[in-house]
Amino acid sequence: MKDSLDAVYDVTVAYEGTLDDSGHRKSAPSMAEFLCKECPRIHLHFDRVDIKGIPLEPGLFRRWMHNRFEIKDRMLTDFYESEDPDKKCRFPGEGRISPLNLSKSLPSAMILGGLTLPMLLTENGRKLYVRTWVYGTLLGWLWVNISP
Repeated sequence: MKDSLDAVYDVTVAYEGTLDDSGHRKSAPSMAEFLCKECPRIHLHFDRVDIKGIPLEPGLFRRWMHNRFEIKDRMLTDFYESEDPDKKCRFPGEGRISPLNLSKSLPSAMILGGLTLPMLLTENGRKLYVRTWVYGTLLGWLWVNISP
């Protein structure tokens, strides 16, 4: 893909509020836990990596990847365990809060509900809905496991 991309993005995700009382990390929250606000915030760190800086030779690429994960591990260790209050629950660099406003999410929810609800109100719509989920899942699984 080197000919069609100019960069890749390295994304690191950290979940605030996932330390127990003894300071040990709990597992990442499930979607239900997140939606029920058991995880107050998600922190994302984006790093744009120029495609020209990524080695093509397999051995060098493995080393480069290993180094990227070492950087991510250090960032996550600082995020969760740092004694420095400026590093605790923060990624390096400029942060930006992105609140989820009702005015931004309501139109999408209305469109999704408007398309889904009529389908679920009829017998044929429910059959189509279930078949889409079942066959879509099977086709997705086949695609991931069979395509080269």
